[in-house]
Amino acid sequence: MKQPTRFIKFLGGRDLIFVLTALIFIGITIFIFNKVSFIFHPIIVIFSTISAPIIIGFIVYYIMNPIVNLLEKLHIKRIWGIVIIILGIGGLITGLVFLIAPSIEKQINDLIVEIPIYLQQLGDRIEALMNNSFLSSYYDEGYKWVTSTMSDLPNSINNYIGGAYEGVMSVASTLTNVIVALFTFPFVLFFLLKDSAKFKDYCLGLVPPKFRNDTEHILKNMDVQVGSYIRGQIFVATCIGVLLYLGYLIIGLDYAITLAIIAAITNVVPYLGPVIAISPAIIIALVDSPFMLVKLAIVWAVVQFSEGHFISPNIMGHTMKIHPLTIMFTLLIGGNLFGILGVILGIPGYAIIKVIVVYLYGKFKQRYNRYYGEDAGSYQIDDSADN
Repeated sequence: MKQPTRFIKFLGGRDLIFVLTALIFIGITIFIFNKVSFIFHPIIVIFSTISAPIIIGFIVYYIMNPIVNLLEKLHIKRIWGIVIIILGIGGLITGLVFLIAPSIEKQINDLIVEIPIYLQQLGDRIEALMNNSFLSSYYDEGYKWVTSTMSDLPNSINNYIGGAYEGVMSVASTLTNVIVALFTFPFVLFFLLKDSAKFKDYCLGLVPPKFRNDTEHILKNMDVQVGSYIRGQIFVATCIGVLLYLGYLIIGLDYAITLAIIAAITNVVPYLGPVIAISPAIIIALVDSPFMLVKLAIVWAVVQFSEGHFISPNIMGHTMKIHPLTIMFTLLIGGNLFGILGVILGIPGYAIIKVIVVYLYGKFKQRYNRYYGEDAGSYQIDDSADN
């Protein structure tokens, strides 16, 4: 029998046949499942129902787990450490709500009332600016287009009114899912904090012994990457919210605390978040006065400079080395695939995929060095790249 070539050995030898056969069967299985996908609708519903509290539970787990581990090192039983932290954070949030909720509620109510006035004043200023510039002819054309479009608005509403019931049902379903997720995620969080080590050992026990070391290495890197990103991003967003609140107070911008909270929440999303956060502040500052807009620009520049040169480098460190262009593409793809959830979880998902790909590529380089390294030169393998 003819011996396999070195290239076939490099690809896996006889194992390659089994891999290709398995891939063919997987493809056939996916094709069949796609034809009878309606059978799996209950499974999809179950998965979509439990995924939200699990995701929220994991996010909060990565924030609280280091504190629980610290208390455990101080000889406090893990169960009591979890109870202390949950009660402490719950009390802190309750206190903050009672302190700032009235002012936030008042600002939100005032903002809802004032938004039409702000938009009207902004439109008047833009109209005055356009009429006194060389763009006045274009403004007239744009105004005519808007007028004609608005005249067709009743017909458009009538066309879409048939789907109003489906829209209401969709909103009700989403609201129900949110309430269920908020009610159930504390229980998920409690058991994640309590039994995370047992859960990890159980998962490793399901893996064949030969692959357990590799699996444990991958899981460890995933835990470091995702945990560092979540904790760092939330802490950075909180710092930005606090700095903007202080800056808005100093310059006297209206609705300071509401705008700062919006900025803190949206800054969880890299690059896109700051753009969304600054938009309502720009409108309010522009309507107030041009000088207020200048002061807002100064505050925003100072905060962004502090975040880019001091906060993020010291908090995020060099755990996740992702090029800004990669982040932009990841956010676009995640948003198109999974909506707002994909935008929020796109970067952690990319980090998980990157850990797996980097590890597999390291194995590929080792195999290449084994079969071709002596002839064509070896790959340089950096063990620190996985750490």
